[in-house]
Amino acid sequence: MAEGDDLFPGFAPLWIEGPAGRWFGRAGGSESAPPLLLLHGFPQSHAMWHRLAPALAETHRVIALDLKGYGWSAAPDSGSGQNAYAKRRLGTEIVAVMERLGHIRFALAGHDRGARIGYRLALDEPGRIERLALLDIVPTDVQWARIEANPAANPHWPFLSRPAPEPEQAIRRDPDGYFEGLLRDWTAAHDLAAFDARALTLYRQAWAVPERIHAMCEDYRAGGADGPDRDDLAAGRTLAMPVLVLASEAYLDRDKPETALAAWQRTFAPKAQGARIASGHFMAEEAPEPTLRALQAFLAA
Repeated sequence: MAEGDDLFPGFAPLWIEGPAGRWFGRAGGSESAPPLLLLHGFPQSHAMWHRLAPALAETHRVIALDLKGYGWSAAPDSGSGQNAYAKRRLGTEIVAVMERLGHIRFALAGHDRGARIGYRLALDEPGRIERLALLDIVPTDVQWARIEANPAANPHWPFLSRPAPEPEQAIRRDPDGYFEGLLRDWTAAHDLAAFDARALTLYRQAWAVPERIHAMCEDYRAGGADGPDRDDLAAGRTLAMPVLVLASEAYLDRDKPETALAAWQRTFAPKAQGARIASGHFMAEEAPEPTLRALQAFLAA
């Protein structure tokens, strides 16, 4: 048994050749069921879905991917100066991966960075996405506006976006301390109790790899320069498919003048539906039952 297999009973490990290297993932559920793509967030991997994926696989063909640079997927350097982790580029690569698995159109649920890739993909190629669930984010421009208004909010965004190799070198001095500190800070209980020890082991394995630390920083650097959002907002483009916004009470929606749902409704998803989850940022692990119920109801509608 490979490490992590026991977190996903009934799922098969996948190695998929993509346009920019190999992607790792797991697939479960009937091959004839409607496909559902799960994309994780920072600083985690596909393992964050382990408490939801088996139940979701009762009605869907579930594919949980490690994002490029995370988990066990390839972590290429940007090299040419064009950020390899720009959300538009990642969306295009994920479409290619899903096509190689035989899925042209699919539902998508993304958390954190995975949700950012998800809404960019859904704006660029609306015909690909049946339904879109966004877990614990607001649009990127809204997020940066909040940080500008309150620099103490989400200091990891400007830190990780600094030019290389400043943040990489700082993190490499104590990667477990840095990343575990974020996990603690963003949970409702401010500890690691919500995380399965087997999932934490997988997260820590990735944190120990310098190329993956660099990839995570590149991910955030791309988030500081993703111009398509502003162009789409100016053009009045909106998400064409049904959209679900799940927001954590103890993290994203805590003490905010505007809820996450309201932020989406005034920007890219005027018809979005939403729910608040009594949880910190990592709702799939901190509050799996209400998160699962909300996703199941949305996917079945």
